[in-house]
Amino acid sequence: MRFDLTDLRLFVNIVDAGTITGGAAQTHMTLASASQRVLGMESDLGTPLLLRSRQGVQPTEAGHTLVHHARLVLQQMERLRGELGEYGGGLQGHVRLLCNTSAMTEHLPEALGAFLAQHPRVSVDLEEQGSTDIVDAVRAGLCDIGIVSDAVDVEGLQSFVFRRDDLVFIVPRGHALARRRRVALAEVVDCRFVGLAEGSPLQEHVALHARRLGKRLNYRVRVRSFEAVCRMVEQGIGVGIVPQAAADRSPSLMHLRRIPIAEAWAARYLLACVREVEALPLNARRMLGQLLSKAPVSTRP
Repeated sequence: MRFDLTDLRLFVNIVDAGTITGGAAQTHMTLASASQRVLGMESDLGTPLLLRSRQGVQPTEAGHTLVHHARLVLQQMERLRGELGEYGGGLQGHVRLLCNTSAMTEHLPEALGAFLAQHPRVSVDLEEQGSTDIVDAVRAGLCDIGIVSDAVDVEGLQSFVFRRDDLVFIVPRGHALARRRRVALAEVVDCRFVGLAEGSPLQEHVALHARRLGKRLNYRVRVRSFEAVCRMVEQGIGVGIVPQAAADRSPSLMHLRRIPIAEAWAARYLLACVREVEALPLNARRMLGQLLSKAPVSTRP
């Protein structure tokens, strides 16, 4: 069995993409070359690694075993590159980071910008996903670091508080609720809401708690960003629920009233989670340290 690092990287990319074409593109390789490499790997092993269909490819049991070990090898090589780069100064590092909507829009730009400024030779793959999907990706070794809501199960991972991320009600000044100091969801669940677009993990989180009250949220409009929610609420279109950081940064702040939610589910933390800190490549460990450098002291139970 004589697989090189290109073989391993190609195979991981094919499995992640679900097609040989997609994996070849991610590896900067022609489809013909990629197909020939996979056939050579299967010939060396004497067993198929992929199940091929019109919809794409899926790994066989042998393929699952290979991709698991390939990820470990590639992670170790990335760690080696980072640590040797300390001596040569010419090698680049690469970190894969997944985060949820709130982290992406409200908390990451400053922390990530500081890290990239200090490490000009490091590149970052940054992607926004739902917290549940991110935890699954971290467990599977598909990313180095994930930033998720503390509402998801992070069992089996090492997790650290990244930022406080409380949710608040927002209403226009002059609204009937504007003078309230705290509000429960049950008191406003029948209001007309401005919400995030369908499929938003945060909006699904709020909708879940409405369903537990036997209600469905009534959306007048659904938009794609927290800023757009704030602007719509400012115009009197409806009420909204957004992270407090988003409300605080909104250009509409002077025309909005932020009201704390009197329920435990709205008091949230964002967590940075990894499989194992010591197993991270050097640059991923550095990034984690940067992300946690201004982390609040957790009061989570």
